[in-house]
Amino acid sequence: MATELRSPGGDSPWPAASASRATALWCAGQGWPVHPLAAGRKTPAGNCDACRGPGHTRTGCDCVAAGRWCHGFHAATRDPDRINRWWGNNPGYGVGVSCGPARLVVIDIDAHARSLPERGRLLPGIPIDERVDLTGLANGFHTMAVLAALRGAGDPAADETTLRVRTPSGGLHVWYRVTDGRAWQCSTGSGGGRALAWQVDVRAHGGYIVAPGTVTAAGSYTPLGPTKLPAPLPGWLAGELERTGHLPEARIPGPRPVPARARQAVIAAGGGRERTTAALSGVLAEVAACAAVPEGAGFSEKLNRAAYTAGGLVAAGYLTQLQAEDILRSAADVARPGQDRRSAQIIRGGLNAGLRQPLHPGRRG
Repeated sequence: MATELRSPGGDSPWPAASASRATALWCAGQGWPVHPLAAGRKTPAGNCDACRGPGHTRTGCDCVAAGRWCHGFHAATRDPDRINRWWGNNPGYGVGVSCGPARLVVIDIDAHARSLPERGRLLPGIPIDERVDLTGLANGFHTMAVLAALRGAGDPAADETTLRVRTPSGGLHVWYRVTDGRAWQCSTGSGGGRALAWQVDVRAHGGYIVAPGTVTAAGSYTPLGPTKLPAPLPGWLAGELERTGHLPEARIPGPRPVPARARQAVIAAGGGRERTTAALSGVLAEVAACAAVPEGAGFSEKLNRAAYTAGGLVAAGYLTQLQAEDILRSAADVARPGQDRRSAQIIRGGLNAGLRQPLHPGRRG
């Protein structure tokens, strides 16, 4: 059962805005994993020096297991001891909630002063006739209201049955909980992609939301109305999320073969050694499979893992470093063409880490 934390000297269930530790504990009491945000900001607290290196990913990183917040919402926790340590030592840090593990979907409505985009971007996938007068349409509150009206539903911005949080910029976060087990995904941005509407994004699996009561340099995230917990996600909104692509692909693409150039390089470099070829083929196939999934495929982690494996083989004498780099570049180019600089950073970081751990395929420790 959800717990309610009352602030000292008052009846409000929300802790004082400056009491970040109390906010974090309250959120954890609702079953929501939390992680620190940088003081005065809405972005995660910085990594340790080791995690800031080029190409570093959380794959193989010991920081989360060691109780550090180095990887943002991936490090989110409900452990009271860890929460007390994190915010007890850093009372100025804000609080982020990892939406996926918390089973939350948050409708993020913005009120930015921007020029209207073309009609096709106002409600993605819903055509707006040229005869429709758009006078007065200025922000996400308006597009959200129009979408709700088209569906004959209530406007989420006015939904008093669920938790709503006013943002410092004048926007609104409307919190809902998932009850059917579906893994709704975050939007990619309000300008397109999987946006629900113009200036209306979705925070869900693969992202985080700023907790109520958190204070930044721009102001506070202030809950509105008497309702302090999320209501179930309305069915009509679930339908709109599905229509706009906020679910992962229904069919997971099967493993793709290792790119021909990379496969040939593996065989040549390994001198016909089956174990060497097998050790690299598996991780390279995972990298190649990312080509079928433009986003959310874990490309960085998979390429880092492949580079780490290749580095271990180089250290053990099965490959030269030049051979390893050529193999990895070939696989990365198939999965993410045109991203040479990004791929090179990941490859460099993974190789350097792998070079410290010689890998002998088939040998048991």
